Amino acid sequence: MEGAHDMGGVAWSGPVVPEPDEPVFHAEWERRAFAITLAMGMPGGWNIDMSRFAREDRPPADYLAKSYYQIWLAGLERLMLERGLIAPDEIDAGKRLHPAKPVAKTLSPDGVAAMLHRGGPTERDATRPARFAAGERVRTRVIHPPTHTRLPRYVRGHVGVIGRVLGCHVFPDSNARGAGEDPQWLYTVTFAGRELWGEASDPHLTVSVDAWEPYLEPA
Repeated sequence: MEGAHDMGGVAWSGPVVPEPDEPVFHAEWERRAFAITLAMGMPGGWNIDMSRFAREDRPPADYLAKSYYQIWLAGLERLMLERGLIAPDEIDAGKRLHPAKPVAKTLSPDGVAAMLHRGGPTERDATRPARFAAGERVRTRVIHPPTHTRLPRYVRGHVGVIGRVLGCHVFPDSNARGAGEDPQWLYTVTFAGRELWGEASDPHLTVSVDAWEPYLEPA
């Protein structure tokens, strides 16, 4: 999809200003929002790509008005509403108003360390050879999917060079729709800054993007 989250290189976004010595969390509620989002993935049954799409699929004004973890919290509310785990009036009240919906499994405190250590590996066995090899020139496809994609808008239609072949990984565009993992070859593609932003770009700038095979075609 094309939303306010995909603002790389757009003129209106302004420069990125890093925060020196930025903490992982600026407030205790941010720590809790992060923890609850991870914990709810187990009873909720959604995957990481569904979770990303729930955060990104928001009107631009709403997205840009929220802080990073406010967006996480809003995405979590949407996922829980879609699955009937909470009701709209409970969001407004900020507390439980109805009996909890039964779920198949939950994350207990004793299981947190193991879950974090296990993570969510996305690499899968390859069922066909990779189409591209390191050093090849490729062009990213011009796509405008209404659902989740990991291909940034600012690289679409541009030519880059395969830097690394990363193996077969879960395809986010399919996984976010609940249409299966559909593993695809994943590549690191490097673009010259001037290829993306013209002669005004720093001539020494390069941008590397991890791109799945369906995003690419020979240049």
